[in-house]
Amino acid sequence: MLYAAFCMTVTLVLYAFFVLREERVQRKKRRLALVTGATETVPPADAPTNSPEGSLKGRVLLPLWKEFRRLFSRTLEERKEAKLELRLLQAGQPFRMSPVDFRIAQLTLALLLPGVCLFYAYLLDSGFGGALLLSALGVAAAGWLPGQYLKMKCKTRCRLALRELPDVLDLLTVSLEAGLGFDAALGKLVSKKEGVLAGEFRRCLEEIRLGKTRREALSGVRDRLPLDELKVLISSILQAEKLGIGMVQVLRIQSQEVREQRKQRAEEEAMKAPIKMLFPLVLFIFPSLFIVLLGPAIIQFVQTFSGI
Repeated sequence: MLYAAFCMTVTLVLYAFFVLREERVQRKKRRLALVTGATETVPPADAPTNSPEGSLKGRVLLPLWKEFRRLFSRTLEERKEAKLELRLLQAGQPFRMSPVDFRIAQLTLALLLPGVCLFYAYLLDSGFGGALLLSALGVAAAGWLPGQYLKMKCKTRCRLALRELPDVLDLLTVSLEAGLGFDAALGKLVSKKEGVLAGEFRRCLEEIRLGKTRREALSGVRDRLPLDELKVLISSILQAEKLGIGMVQVLRIQSQEVREQRKQRAEEEAMKAPIKMLFPLVLFIFPSLFIVLLGPAIIQFVQTFSGI
């Protein structure tokens, strides 16, 4: 295990050295282009070049990768692919992965982790039983880690969206009170704010411009962000639009409710704090106090009775 960690450390250090060197060269070229006023810019990393490496990548590797993705996509069922795509959207589509890319990453991890565990078992000389146990742990980790990663990313996005929701509601309310329509208020929100909710509403506006109805676009936002407060907000907006109720009044009520819920969550966390502090007190602080306070008395007591 020590040898493997050493090899990984050396590999990462060498990789970081070459990446930083290439980045420094590209930065120098961009600065020289700005100073000299040259129109030539630094080509992107995936642009085809005349070098042998670029020719190999453009003519051999990329077609093979596209063909492999096309063949692998045939193995995915349409229903499972749609479900996986929704999970990726809820997680913010990390690394811009499609469902096919995610399945390929899962397969690669399922092949790589057991191999690494077997290599560790060989280094530790753990025998057949230990190698079998480590490989089983590698397979289990390969099946558990991707789904857990998506859940973690989804929870992070929901937490950030919940933090941004009161300010977003206030900006929408002010924009509507100033006389803007709902779509124009969303455009003002997108131009003034950054974050998870702003990105989702930006996508909502783009879908509306591409021909979707407002109900379909807002329902997409509700599906991509599985947050109860946001679901209630979008349902209220759609119902107000259907019944002809004033949007400003609905948003103002929703803003008050969201702030009240945030206050209740803060009070709930404050009430949980003493219970959470009890375990560190019992396990770490109280034993140290007992040692400091009762230790000298116990030592003196033992010395007295040992002398008798």
